[in-house]
Amino acid sequence: MLYVIKQLELAIRAHLDDILRPEGMTALQYTALTVLERHPDLTSAQLARNSFVTNQSMADMITVLEARGLIERHRDPSDRRRLVIALTAAGRRLLRKYRDKVAAIETLMLSGLDGGQARQLRENILLCRANLAVHEPR
Repeated sequence: MLYVIKQLELAIRAHLDDILRPEGMTALQYTALTVLERHPDLTSAQLARNSFVTNQSMADMITVLEARGLIERHRDPSDRRRLVIALTAAGRRLLRKYRDKVAAIETLMLSGLDGGQARQLRENILLCRANLAVHEPR
């Protein structure tokens, strides 16, 4: 089962990389932007955890995304010692530009499943994730 899930992850990443390549983006960079869209003002460590990459990989990614004007860092108003990251207007525009293309990948992935089966698959995947989150490795 784990092997099949890893194959699915790699197939999804290949499709994402294919549509994002003309923009000079990777699937991991796109993922980080979508995380910031849902959870603005994260620290780099929080963004790394939510994007499933190491802190070092995220630091490199932040440098690239900031240089492209897609994100910005600023002081957290509630704790001036913390630097947090947010999308810029350009970052939000880029996400809007690719939203339909990314949704088409999901539609392709779920083709052959009816609505109930797709919902059940999502629920089962979320349950599997929750089961592992309870016993996260150190």
